[in-house]
Amino acid sequence: MPVYRGLLLSIFAASAALAQDIDLQNGHNLYRTYCWQCHGFEATGDGPMAEMLAIRTPDLTRLAAQNDGVFPIEEVARQIDGRAPLLAHGGEMPIFGPALDSDQKVALTMPDGQPMFAGVPLANVIYYLESIQIE
Repeated sequence: MPVYRGLLLSIFAASAALAQDIDLQNGHNLYRTYCWQCHGFEATGDGPMAEMLAIRTPDLTRLAAQNDGVFPIEEVARQIDGRAPLLAHGGEMPIFGPALDSDQKVALTMPDGQPMFAGVPLANVIYYLESIQIE
């Protein structure tokens, strides 16, 4: 059963972003638009395109479990927005990363308390991914 750990989101006055901009359902919808083909409908790494990749597609429901119980916010953001290249995709991962960017930013609180700014759509996907973590 998924355990909702509650993404530590801090909304700063860096933009017009408000708490209601962080939307779990929107994150779920964005996941179903951009991610499920490789990562699977339930985010377990078994999407229909997974077998075509050069590496094993990760199970996104176990990211916290594989990181000593801490959801790796920064690593997830860097992977999704393309700052951390993934060679299985032939280069930058994902090719649709810019679709999740936005001028409207929110600050995600890192485990050490430091803020990391992300566009609202990316923050919503991260929020969704954290909500589906299992132990």
